[in-house]
Amino acid sequence: MAWDAERLTGPDGEDWRVPVSELEQRRNRMSSALAEANIESALIDDPVELYWLTGGRQNGMMLIGAEGSGIQNTHWVRKSLKRARFESGGDDAPDPISAQPRMRHMTDAFRSLGANSAPAMLAGKMPHDRWQYFSRRLSALGEMEDCTYMMYGLRETKSAWEIEMHRESGRINREMFEAVREVGGEGRSELEMAAAADEVSRAAGFGGRIRMRRWPMDCDRVVIATGRSGAIPSYFDSAIGGLGASPISSLGAGHAKVVAGEPVIVDIVHLHRGYVSDCTRMFCAGSLDEESIGRLDDMAEIRDAIVASLGSGDNCSEAWRIGNGMAGEMGYSEHLMGMSPEQAAFLGHSVGLELDETPVIAERFDRELPVGGTMAIEPKVIYDSGAIGTEDTFTRTADGMECLTMGDSWGLLTEWDE
Repeated sequence: MAWDAERLTGPDGEDWRVPVSELEQRRNRMSSALAEANIESALIDDPVELYWLTGGRQNGMMLIGAEGSGIQNTHWVRKSLKRARFESGGDDAPDPISAQPRMRHMTDAFRSLGANSAPAMLAGKMPHDRWQYFSRRLSALGEMEDCTYMMYGLRETKSAWEIEMHRESGRINREMFEAVREVGGEGRSELEMAAAADEVSRAAGFGGRIRMRRWPMDCDRVVIATGRSGAIPSYFDSAIGGLGASPISSLGAGHAKVVAGEPVIVDIVHLHRGYVSDCTRMFCAGSLDEESIGRLDDMAEIRDAIVASLGSGDNCSEAWRIGNGMAGEMGYSEHLMGMSPEQAAFLGHSVGLELDETPVIAERFDRELPVGGTMAIEPKVIYDSGAIGTEDTFTRTADGMECLTMGDSWGLLTEWDE
């Protein structure tokens, strides 16, 4: 019996496939970039990059020829071929979609599509053994090149459609905060509050996975740290990691409970159709002490300075120097983005289909956030008493920076009634 492709929808039957026009534009951009780099073709097999190029992440590979190369772009699929065709637009798919040839026939398959040399591949994302395997199998076509950073660069600038996906992600992100506000309060555990946010996210279509580039990083999408939980160090390369539920899940919300007067930091990530929104706000049962409120106001001041810097076209390393310099003048050098010596050396990270995209607000990123770039800006300070900070996701436009998450519509601090 044939399976029902009409079930592959979003909520209420909404078509959640990537528009074919998006796929065409992305493939054309990549073809142009390959030609500029004097690379004949690229063979893409990473799931995230496959989704960006094909609209799905079925088991397969996408061959993209350089502009003017004469190579026929082709999507090869091992499993599931029928689903891959549907997700790529069905009869409107930009390029042929066919069964992936066996590896012993791969060289001949490349030649039949017009290739004269080995394709570039994503060395920065592939296991070393897989890179070596393809290198051996395609050795008759010459040596493979690496196109990882070419692909990363292409994905740094989002289309209008992608920005809209981020914007909708930010709207749902706010609903998750509303759920935390509703169920939270003195005596509630971090995990209880995270579960309420999770329920909202799942009902809106979150697929269950946050993707990251940096190996072996993984991420929990609702990090809630009450009081001294915010000072607990973790493997996660960020200001806070949280307690986590157990040593194997040592990130995110844990079993600690809200205590009156203690700071509670809530850092929520949501993905809408794959696109990240990242946002942080402070909560407290009752009143937060004046010292913590002062620190929070300082973080907001640093955030505003970074946003202004990026919006004016400063490069990301300059934005880092501005934010880091302000933190030093305010007396936070030993507490910015962690406690010395376990501090994270950034103040913001680009987001897209992955949480840790480029560029980053850090040293050595001597280039600006492009118009169409999307970035989470997150100045935070960590003390023994807890974590204090704020975060929103922004996109750079021709007129400056636009907030894609809650921004000024949600205060820096929410107080639960005692």
